[in-house]
Amino acid sequence: MEKIAIIGGGIIGMTLANYVDTTKYSITLFDHGIGQATKASAGIISPWLSKRRNKTWYRLAKDGAAFFPKLVQDFALDPTIYAPTIYARSGTLLLRQKEQLAELLDLAEERKKEAPEIGEIHLLKADQTADLLPLLKPTPSLFITGGGRLDGKAYLHYLTARLKRAGVTVINDKIRLQKRSDNWLILGEFGEEPFDRVILTPGPSLKPLLEPLGYQVDLRPQKGQLIAFTTHQLQSQKWPVAMLDGEADLIPFNDGKILLGATHENEQGWDLTPTNEAFLQLTEQTKAFFVQPEKLLSQPYQLQVGTRAYTSDFAPFFGPLFDEPNLIVASGLGSSGLTTGPYIGYLLAEFINTGTWHGTDYQKDLHNYIKKT
Repeated sequence: MEKIAIIGGGIIGMTLANYVDTTKYSITLFDHGIGQATKASAGIISPWLSKRRNKTWYRLAKDGAAFFPKLVQDFALDPTIYAPTIYARSGTLLLRQKEQLAELLDLAEERKKEAPEIGEIHLLKADQTADLLPLLKPTPSLFITGGGRLDGKAYLHYLTARLKRAGVTVINDKIRLQKRSDNWLILGEFGEEPFDRVILTPGPSLKPLLEPLGYQVDLRPQKGQLIAFTTHQLQSQKWPVAMLDGEADLIPFNDGKILLGATHENEQGWDLTPTNEAFLQLTEQTKAFFVQPEKLLSQPYQLQVGTRAYTSDFAPFFGPLFDEPNLIVASGLGSSGLTTGPYIGYLLAEFINTGTWHGTDYQKDLHNYIKKT
């Protein structure tokens, strides 16, 4: 049986590991776990109204969002089956200036032609917005019913348990990679073990993993912080998510957990220190949207910190290396990883299971991001 190592247990690696056919392959997943972006994230699955001009990225994000019903079915993520809710089709509120809302309405109706997953589209009056999400001041908004939310940490926890039940070995270790004549050697504190094929899905750590093998990688780390408030708003799981006007999103979760975030800190590298500056930045940006900001901001909270991976063109890449077909890579998801990551993991698993590659339409050639030195 062919031995496959997956390095990185984030959104791509964990999804991939759960889709690979374990009757054909022996799978070992290695994950260091420190600073992982997915564990520190809870994302809005609602890419359709993005103003990004990269049509290739939008195709990936659109198809990534459309993939969620299959993901929910395949992994039994339906909230009626598994609680607490990991994924919910909650609907999305977009808060913008009045003239911008009219533009977004036109864009939503145009994009719905190719993305029926958007669901119903409603331009809401101020009081209708507050009725849907009582934390907000009455303000006009656009509401699309197809938007969803994913709890990254809960998703990984659930899939890790699922993997272990399937007999897959999960090793928590920071590893190194060596090329041998006919296979790959994984080394770490656990010891060392040879593998026939290696899949690297470690976020921004892909760069230091590949550099000793003679590759130059267009990748940089970005620090992200979000605030997780613990409130008594126990009806919060029924509320939609809200994309506020600015950098921050408001994401209500189960049992009164309210998330606000996230920051995009380009100069902090791998630093994982929670900062008061991040708290102030996120809360000052968003106070004006809340009906009682002091009530929410006085609740107990925790800052969640992770490190995202970005390329210079803000687009992800994934697939087998041009000169090493048994070395597969994926990274560069940026802040849309919860939308695109599960689908990328699925595409890579399909490639392993069937040999069929469907990743070409979603990215530039890997040569744009990885070069042999």
